[in-house]
Amino acid sequence: MSEANWIGQLEQILLRPIRQFQTAILAWAEQVSVTDSSNKFVQFTHNVTRGDWIRLATGELQVVISIHDEQVQAIEVSDGTMSDTEIRLLGWSLQHLKAPEQNVFSGLPEGERVVRELGSWIANQLDHGNQPLTVPDRLISRIRLYSTMIPFLLVADQLEPGQASYGDLEKLLRSFLSEDILLIPLKDQEWLILGPVSLIREAQNEDRPDEDEESVEDSLASIASGLHDMLASEWLGESHLAVLQPIQPAKDIVSAASQLRETVHLGRTFHVGSNIHLPWLLQLEWLLSAIPELQRQRFVEQALKRTDVFLEPEILSTLETFFSLDCNVSETAKKLYIHRNTLLYRLDKLKQETELDVRQFRDAVLVKIVLLLYKVTKRN
Repeated sequence: MSEANWIGQLEQILLRPIRQFQTAILAWAEQVSVTDSSNKFVQFTHNVTRGDWIRLATGELQVVISIHDEQVQAIEVSDGTMSDTEIRLLGWSLQHLKAPEQNVFSGLPEGERVVRELGSWIANQLDHGNQPLTVPDRLISRIRLYSTMIPFLLVADQLEPGQASYGDLEKLLRSFLSEDILLIPLKDQEWLILGPVSLIREAQNEDRPDEDEESVEDSLASIASGLHDMLASEWLGESHLAVLQPIQPAKDIVSAASQLRETVHLGRTFHVGSNIHLPWLLQLEWLLSAIPELQRQRFVEQALKRTDVFLEPEILSTLETFFSLDCNVSETAKKLYIHRNTLLYRLDKLKQETELDVRQFRDAVLVKIVLLLYKVTKRN
C-alpha cells in the first residue's frame, strides 16, 4: 500500500488531519522546541534502536517519530491530544510505512544488494530534498566510500524497465574504465558510477604523452566522451552522461548526484542533440534556467526585432560554431569550410537584421543568451 493511502486511512480513523514527513536527525532537532541546552534530544535519538518510535508533545502539536539510521520518520497531528491507543497506532504505522530496504533486495548477490541499498537511500534523499553530510554507517561499513572517486551519472533514453542487466553493465564498465568502479542504480534507467581518480592520470598520459599536462576538466571530458561512445555502440544505444570533479563519496555522494541530475537536465534543455553534459560548461545555462518562462519569452522579443532569423539553419550553425571557438573568425571559417569573407557576410547580415554585432563583446554575450533562450522558448 502506498504512503498516500496509509495517510488517508489514518486520517479517516483519527478524524483529524495528519502530516507524514522525513528529515535528517540534526535538522529535526533544530526544528523542534523540545531540545534543551544540553541537546538531550539529539543524544537520545542516537540511542534509539532502529525501528523504535517515540512520542513528542509541544503544546497542541503531537508528533510520533521513528528513527532509521540518521533519518527521522515522523507523523504530526496538530488537532488536540491523542489517546494511548492512537499513539500506538501511529507508531505501528511508521514502522510499516518504511520497511527496511534489505528486504526489497533480498535474494540478490551481496555486491549488487549493497549498492542497490545505497542507490535507494540516495534516491530517497534526493526525492525528499535531504542532503545529509554522510552516508549511514551501515552502508559505509560494507562499501568503500572513503577513497576520492570520480562521479558519473548515466541516464538511458530508450531503455525498457528491466531490460538492462546490472551484471552486464557492471562487467562492461569494469572492462572499459577500471575494476575499481562502483555501479549504483538510482532508477530503472539511471545509474551513478564512481570511478578511481587514476583514470584522470591515465587519460592525461594517453592523450598528450609528449606535451604539457592537460587540465582535469579536459581529462574528465575525454573520459566521458569515450565512455559514452562505448556504451552507445555496445550496450545502451541513446543515453546521456554527466561527470563531476572527484569527490569524497562518504560525505558528498548525495550532493554530487543532485548536481549531476541538474547537469543532465540543463544539457537536455538547452542543448538538444548533445549527450555529454559538463557542469563547468553550463554555468550560463544554470543561471538562465532560474528565469521564469514568461520572462524568457519577453526578453527574447525585446532583444531582437526579428526572431525568425534564428530559425535559419545557416545562421544557427554559424553562431554555434563561432561561440564554440571563442568568437575567432578565422578558426570559425576554417571549421565551417567557408571563406573568411563568407563568414563576415553572414555576421554582417545578422547585424543588419538584429542590430547586434557578435564581433563586439557586449553584443556577443547578448546574442549567446538570446540564442540559448530562444532554442528553449521556441520548443514550448
